[in-house]
This record gives sequence, structure tokens and C-alpha cells, in this order.
Amino acid sequence: MTQSISVKCKLVVLPDFHGEIDRTMEGFADACNQILEVAKRENCWNTTKLHHLVYKPVREATGLKANHVCQAIRRVIGNAKAVKQIHKFRPTSISLDIRTFAYKEGTQSVGVTLMCGRVEFKLSIGGYQIALLRGQTPTSATLNRTKLGQYFINFVVDIPTQPTGKTPKVIGVDLGRRDIATTSTGKSWSGKQIQSVRDGYSQVRANVQSKRTRSSRRLLRRLSGGERRFQEWLNHNISKQIVQDAKRLNAALSFEDLTNIRESLNQKRRSKVERRRTNNWAFYQLRLFVGYKANIAGVRVIFVPPAYTSQTCSRCGHIHPAKGKSYRNGKVFKCGHCGFEHDADINAAKNIAALGLSVSQPESPGLTCQLQGQMSM
Repeated sequence: MTQSISVKCKLVVLPDFHGEIDRTMEGFADACNQILEVAKRENCWNTTKLHHLVYKPVREATGLKANHVCQAIRRVIGNAKAVKQIHKFRPTSISLDIRTFAYKEGTQSVGVTLMCGRVEFKLSIGGYQIALLRGQTPTSATLNRTKLGQYFINFVVDIPTQPTGKTPKVIGVDLGRRDIATTSTGKSWSGKQIQSVRDGYSQVRANVQSKRTRSSRRLLRRLSGGERRFQEWLNHNISKQIVQDAKRLNAALSFEDLTNIRESLNQKRRSKVERRRTNNWAFYQLRLFVGYKANIAGVRVIFVPPAYTSQTCSRCGHIHPAKGKSYRNGKVFKCGHCGFEHDADINAAKNIAALGLSVSQPESPGLTCQLQGQMSM
């Protein structure tokens, strides 16, 4: 089995070729917009039928290579399936296939077909990307231009995955804002640093935007992406450690299914700052990173209902009898039934692990039977 992942690499582009890349991107975006217009007018969303309608006129109008036009048709159809309504394509990227690019491992370079012809670019990449690309022959990629005028290429490669099997061990992972992740084994990653970074960026953006000058707009462009890159770096590190621990212990990973959590939290009355912090919570990205890393490592990932995981005692399975009340107080959980006292996030992670074990090994005793009567309240 294999897992398809995207490997992002920076291109070393000489100033002479900036215009050629930009011209090709503009032609590609123009082609997508022309194809979209025809697709809407004719109500045609079949790739083959749309190809017969637009191929010749679009190629003549844009001057693109044949395979660029074919990729533009596929992008329009793909985007139409992914989103409800497409307004306009912008000249920020080009879809490439095996005929329009070639990765060369020996020289760590890539040949890309532009409107002027095939051009070879050096890659500026680190050991992580080199390891993922070793022995690979990517057949699809996307060439992107950032707001700062830098160029990146995203190779799609197939990484062999190890088969997942049943295991009697499950590590529960509790996700949160105060602590980004806490495992049932006792490991925790504090969210203080990322929260401080987010608050800092928010304050700088607010101050700069209030000035409304040309220099302030330039500063905003320089700041753009800094917060996102730091969040990605942090989530990559946390997910790597979580999967490594699960692999070492031959355990599965159990997460709460937090789908629509933002919507439910935003229904509560909260301050503007708390609402911003919730909307910036990147739990889904962490879950995605854990997912593909676990797939490669052969670690099973299980999702369980989040109800009562923070309110249940992981020792006796008791929940506070009064509706709306909990034995949890901030970072401390103290059960009023058996007297068990523990870190609240670790207690929740242990409950998530027990639920995960019930899913992974239905014949094993878990938390489900203890919760069933109380969860229906």
C-alpha cells in the first residue's frame, strides 16, 4: 500500500526567468477562466466533452502548450467538484504532469515546461524533502508563486505504508488550546508559545492596518504567512513525536472527533479575543499531520465521540450527577465519587484511550459500557 503526499520545494529562479514563469501563470489562469465560462454556459462538467469544446480555441487564444491546456481543463473540473461556486482563477499557480516537468534527483533540479520552452531550475531543499524524494519519479506537481514573489513546486509522491494491525494498546490524545496535545502516557505540549505568537501577530496586524499607508501595506505583506509557517512547524514536530511514541509502544492512536467544534463553541457568548483564539485553533491540521505520518509508520488512528471525555473519571467512570456541573476545575480533575485526583487533560486522554480500545478491540472491557447510561441523559 502507498500514501500520496505533497513535498514542497523552493525553486532557485534567476531574475531573467521571473517574467517567463509569471507569463505562463497568467496564460494558465486565463485559460482556466475561459474554460470555466464555456463550462457554465454549456453546463458541461465532463472532462472529455469539455476538452472537445475548448481545447483548440483556448490554445489559440492563450498560446499555451498542449498539456498546459489539458491541465487547465482538469483544474476547472476538479475545482468545480470541490467548491460550490468558482468566481475567478488567479495567476498564482500551474498544474503540471509528467509531460510538463521532470524531477532530477542527481542534480536536485527540476525541468519545467513554460511558454518559452523547457527551463531547468535548481531546488533549495533540506534533508527531509530529499529523503521523501529519494528514488521517486513524481508524475504530478504544482508550481506556485507566493505573495512575496518566491516560487515553490509541490511534488506529489507515493510513499509505501506499512499495514496496520490489531494491537491491545491504545494511546489517547486530548487536543486543546491551553495544551495543544496531551497523551494518556503523560506527555504534553503547551500552547503558551503558539498563543503568544498568535496574539503578537494579531496586535501587530491591528496596529499596522490602522495606519493605512503604503509602507504599512508593505509590512503586512512581509508579515503574511509567518504565523501560518510557525503553526505548521509546531504541528509537524508534535505529530512526529506522537507517532514515534505509538510506533515504539506498538499502540494505536485515539483522537476525539472534533468535527464542527468551532461552530458549537462560537454559539456561546464570549469575548472577541476568545472567539479569535478559537477560530485560530489548528487542531485539524495537527490531526492531518498525525494521519499521514501514522499511515506511513503503520500506526492505526481511531476517532471517538468527544462527549463527556473531560468530565468522566478515568478510574471509576463516574460523571458528576448534577447536570451542567463537572469534577474538572481548570487543570485539575478530582472525582467526587472515588476521590481520584489527576491532571485534567491526562484524565481526558485516558478516557479517549479507553474509548479507542473499545473500538479497536470490541471484546475488551473499555469505557463505553460505563458511559452508556449516563451519555443518554
